[in-house]
Amino acid sequence: MARRRTQPPPFDVMRHLSQLVRHVLPLLVLVAAALFIAFMVWNPTMSDDPTADADAPRRVGLLPVVSPQGGDEAPPFDPAFALPRPIDLVRVPVAARFDAPLGSPLGALSYNAQPFLTAGHLGDDLNGIGGDNSDLGDPVHAAADGVAIFSGPAGEGWGNVVTVAHRLPDGRHVETLYGHLEQVRVPAGALVRRGERIGRVGNARGRYLAHLHFEVRSGISPDPGRGYGPLPQGREPAEAFVSAHRGAPEDRQNEPIGGEWDTQLPRPEDPTGADGPSLRIRTVTEPAPPAKP
Repeated sequence: MARRRTQPPPFDVMRHLSQLVRHVLPLLVLVAAALFIAFMVWNPTMSDDPTADADAPRRVGLLPVVSPQGGDEAPPFDPAFALPRPIDLVRVPVAARFDAPLGSPLGALSYNAQPFLTAGHLGDDLNGIGGDNSDLGDPVHAAADGVAIFSGPAGEGWGNVVTVAHRLPDGRHVETLYGHLEQVRVPAGALVRRGERIGRVGNARGRYLAHLHFEVRSGISPDPGRGYGPLPQGREPAEAFVSAHRGAPEDRQNEPIGGEWDTQLPRPEDPTGADGPSLRIRTVTEPAPPAKP
């Protein structure tokens, strides 16, 4: 009896393509991702190293600085499109404790003149208890340990702004924004300590009565954005956030670590604070508060 010859199955193009995609494409994606990360980390045009290529634009933290050739103009930069690199996020200190930025560490001698989401307001307007312009020039303190990612003029409605990035003990990143400053004392890229003086209360060059526009935002971006809007847009009630993350009993203040709360300290000659005390402070992450029994 003759054996029947079996015919080979027809070549299935789709089946072979699906096998190729299943086994080869993930490897290509991993290789591409590794190359991209290596490029972002070691790209000399984004390096903080002052010995990098002199013809490449330099950056401090997330922001560009004055041209290495000594010119007065910084390279073109739009903070709305600045995304933090993984290495920038790792460098952000852990903020184990928070204090009020104006008046006293517990917020005494100040009040909230326009709370969060009042008439679409996306922050808390903090005033000295004297009202009007009585707090013009009062010191503004960093609410927690962090790194300044924006420092300087942010537009007509903002005046001078300092934005500080923080990493919470649970790993979440937030930032605090201090708006309408008369003067800033920390440059972008500087590490700051809780309670350190980072600026003085201003009025956005006479646009408003003197006050501190204070925000807490989820995530990290140097873009100041808008101060008003119909939705929170990633903001949180700043006073309530600070109160919830103080890390100390309600009837006690945190131990000071960022300097004296002294309104009589001399104002710096350089409005950027480049020669101020902030660059001489050794920044170490303070211990987290003890767990409740």
